[in-house]
Amino acid sequence: MAADPPGRTEHKSASRNPADWIDGFLFVGNHPILDLLNTRPIIDERPTELLPDYLALERWLIASGTVTSSRIKSRLKSWRNSPQAEAFRRQLLTFREHLRNAILRIESGSAPTDEFVKDLNARLLRHPLRTALRRVDGRFVREPVVDPREPADLWAPILNATGELLSDSNTTRIRRCEGCILHFIDTSKKGSRRWCSMNICGNKVKVAAYQRRKRERPKRNATRSKPS
Repeated sequence: MAADPPGRTEHKSASRNPADWIDGFLFVGNHPILDLLNTRPIIDERPTELLPDYLALERWLIASGTVTSSRIKSRLKSWRNSPQAEAFRRQLLTFREHLRNAILRIESGSAPTDEFVKDLNARLLRHPLRTALRRVDGRFVREPVVDPREPADLWAPILNATGELLSDSNTTRIRRCEGCILHFIDTSKKGSRRWCSMNICGNKVKVAAYQRRKRERPKRNATRSKPS
């Protein structure tokens, strides 16, 4: 993972505030793929893997809304301790870190590398996402059909969401928090969001700035009071 730029050495511990978490995972990215990137946050001043085993990945797939039906949840449960499920988890973590580099390039004003796009396209061809029409309020909407028969089939919704993030989203709104390593899409009207969450970084940075001003105030007053 890329090194943190200067100025990001403080306030990097993810908040334990329950409002920031769902079942042990952070969901502050406004997009499932950015939430996937955020499964390796800084906690207690060190990178922390939130997907250390398949059981954790199973929980994330449900918490993120990637899997919603009770039937598929039961299928996920049946794959516990299978080598195929563990292989999928390891491959997903490798993909996550390649994706992280692509997102960091986007945030710096560049584009993902040709190598990453080539790999993503190859994966999309191997794991296409099926869709179906559903009538909603008198009109048809096209919805993804997530019906994995084996762990590797879970690639389909993840890769599809990745493709949508890179092609359909306003990539200039993809940001890295100014106080930590978490990523998000800025959906604010003015496009001025700076923090992953006020609970995680916003309040901490503001409190730190206040404390710094408070410490500097006596020094400024002392300088003003010195005789000329």
